Amino acid sequence: MVATDTQTYNGYCVKCREKRDFEGTVNVTDSGRRMAKGKCPVCGTTMNRILGKA
Repeated sequence: MVATDTQTYNGYCVKCREKRDFEGTVNVTDSGRRMAKGKCPVCGTTMNRILGKA
């Protein structure tokens, strides 16, 4: 997995049941998908957002 610089992304927090902006890093999964991964600023739960191919 390769991580890049931290950026702000918008994702869905499953615990809060709200869409929130979170600080995250871009990781590449074993299957080749890019996803932003970070923590919810309110509850601290891990949030993921699958990104398009670029």
